[in-house]
Amino acid sequence: MMKLRNSITDVPGIEVGHAQNKRALTGCTVILCRTGAAAGVDVRGGAPGTRETDLLNPGNLVQRIHAVLLAGGSAFGLDAASGVMRYLEEHQIGYQTRDALVPIVPSAILYDLDIGRSNIRPDAKMGYRACVNASRDETAEGVVGAGTGASVGKFYGQSRAMKSGIGGASVHIGRGIVVGAIAAVNALGDVYDPNTGEFAAGIRTGEKTLELMRKHSFESAPRRNTVIGVVAVNADFSKTEMMRVAQMAQDGMARAVRPAHTQWDGDAIFALATGGKRADLSTVGAFAAEVFAAAIVRAVRASVSAGGLPGLAGKSRNTR
Repeated sequence: MMKLRNSITDVPGIEVGHAQNKRALTGCTVILCRTGAAAGVDVRGGAPGTRETDLLNPGNLVQRIHAVLLAGGSAFGLDAASGVMRYLEEHQIGYQTRDALVPIVPSAILYDLDIGRSNIRPDAKMGYRACVNASRDETAEGVVGAGTGASVGKFYGQSRAMKSGIGGASVHIGRGIVVGAIAAVNALGDVYDPNTGEFAAGIRTGEKTLELMRKHSFESAPRRNTVIGVVAVNADFSKTEMMRVAQMAQDGMARAVRPAHTQWDGDAIFALATGGKRADLSTVGAFAAEVFAAAIVRAVRASVSAGGLPGLAGKSRNTR
């Protein structure tokens, strides 16, 4: 039986690195695939912030990518992808054009400007630092990387929200095939454990978000949300097939977050195939949904209190 660490780095060919500013409560996470990966994406939230997602359309030219960036900072955080590109270029990783190697780094951001310091956001230096920190052993969860400023249960804004963060999960589905996930959880809604149906984290009222939506105008809900993440598998798939895996992985988000994919969320999932094994697409997609849901639950359970918001893992011991 394969020994797994409940991390997307259990998938061969995947490395993860975090960088963050704990005082400003923002950060970024890079998922590196140095030898390239076939990739797809599925965006379902109504307020996404992304970069290079059009390139992942199956009909477009480039077939393999070299990293995915997840970042806080709202649209400002997309700047961190420039640092990832610089790191990859220095290591001679990228798509070969006639004149240069061009690293391909699709990216997605979440809104965390309402916690910590809004004038400090992930930038190219932070993106580069995340790459330097990347390894196969990176399993840090909670208030790190892209999850540093994340929160959940924000129907009334931060006043009744809870701290969230970033989490991972993985599963061995047989014949050496591993499906892994990483999720930065900054949802408007509440998080539930899909295995038990129990409320895990979210709005701190007697009523849950779905109940409040029955009684109040949803137009007044904060427009500062999003769950972003990556699923990966060490199997041989095309861009078209990985788009299907990303679509199926969204089911995991819908099981763990209620509500998901609202007009005020920018929910986006990338799917990566690093190659090496033959696998059934539907099976991989089904387990991608399972591990993404598990990663969401782990993200909230691993998060310490920060920015005045309570976390399930208790008080922060490091405010730097």
